[in-house]
Amino acid sequence: MITLQDFKKSKDYLVCVDSDGCAMDTMDIKHFKCFGPCMVDEWGLSKWRKPILARWNELNLYTITRGINRFKGLSLALQEINKQYTKIEDLDTLVRWVGTSKELSNDALKRAICECPDSISLKKALSWSMAVNTSINALPDEEKLPFPLAKEALKYAHERADVAIVSSANLDAVLEEWEKHGLLEHVDIVLAQNAGSKAYCIGELVKKGYELEKVLMCGDAPGDLDAAEKNAVYYYPILVKKEKYSWGRFIDSSFDLLVSGNYGEQQEGFKQEFLKNLGQ
Repeated sequence: MITLQDFKKSKDYLVCVDSDGCAMDTMDIKHFKCFGPCMVDEWGLSKWRKPILARWNELNLYTITRGINRFKGLSLALQEINKQYTKIEDLDTLVRWVGTSKELSNDALKRAICECPDSISLKKALSWSMAVNTSINALPDEEKLPFPLAKEALKYAHERADVAIVSSANLDAVLEEWEKHGLLEHVDIVLAQNAGSKAYCIGELVKKGYELEKVLMCGDAPGDLDAAEKNAVYYYPILVKKEKYSWGRFIDSSFDLLVSGNYGEQQEGFKQEFLKNLGQ
């Protein structure tokens, strides 16, 4: 797959699409079976397993912090656990890294560990993240499927727009899942966790020559909206528990609004609908 540096604009329009919880119905299962349980195992939290896992899912799936970077989610969860259940050793180091690092990925964490080799929390965070990746890879294929109409929507958009995956998920997992289900053939570039923040990736794509009013970010989480707004491009919400409806509407009318130059008239309505869906 082409790199960000080598990518060239080929159409007037650009559609950016998040992966987990947006195009792929993989977000819930990954948090239910991988992210939360691996945290409980890594930090020995089985005594409080049920409430901790419930809170992990709430933070990462069903509130305004839905879809945040895995290390940000980990930092938030461990800070709450530290206050409510048990002391988390060396937590301040992890919180500081999450709050200051320009890149939140396994590779960036490895570099941080080289600079701070005595940090217990950084090492445990890396061990947790690698265990999460292993656990995700072990999920049955039938539990890692695209949402209904997502593939059709990508194909439809790709006829008139360049399409970019802009995701904070692990690159290998994104490539494997999208390739397996035939979505990757409707994509021009894949920008995942290792490429930088979503806002950064969209900004770099815009620099390839797109007019801002011809760029759309499709996402299911507040971080997707924020990334779009930071770059002054449009946002289209894939609503939680209404994903099929959202992709169907994209095909029926929303993408055509972008091409016709009328998307701006609907943007605020889409935004409010999205926030209301997450309880805001």
